[in-house]
Amino acid sequence: MSHFKSCKPTEMARDEFVSCFADIYEHSPWVAESVFDSGIHSEDDQIEVLHQKMAQTLLSASKEQQLDLINAHPDLAGRAAINGELTAASTAEQAGAGIDQCSEEEFAKFTTYNNSYKSRFNFPFIMAVKGANRYQILESFEMRLGNDSETEFATAINEINKIALFRLRDM
Repeated sequence: MSHFKSCKPTEMARDEFVSCFADIYEHSPWVAESVFDSGIHSEDDQIEVLHQKMAQTLLSASKEQQLDLINAHPDLAGRAAINGELTAASTAEQAGAGIDQCSEEEFAKFTTYNNSYKSRFNFPFIMAVKGANRYQILESFEMRLGNDSETEFATAINEINKIALFRLRDM
């Protein structure tokens, strides 16, 4: 088990905890609020333990809350990325995957896939891109566009929990 480098959850008041962990789940501070309100214990200073609590909070949420969280995520290589409107974490994650280095043709492909995906599933494509490159992401788009809605909803939730773990490990 690993510990946070920059904070110690058990030493935080509620407001500090929520502020620190608010964007672990993209624009969804309710996850951090719920976790804190359920009680913070010494083992929560371990990244994997706190992540499990946060992940379980998302898995236990209503479908509406889950969908709202999915929809809080930006398109990969989308307008928000181009306009510099992403959260710091999303910007770093997309840049780490080389999305910021796409050619015009690759950006066009991302736009087409984003639009097709949202048209088919009514929410944005979610993928934990850390450790992936833009070519792998485009391949995932192609593969996942063939899935059914239920599979993609579950995949989006799973990918969001992966993203959260990556973000916690960076703290």
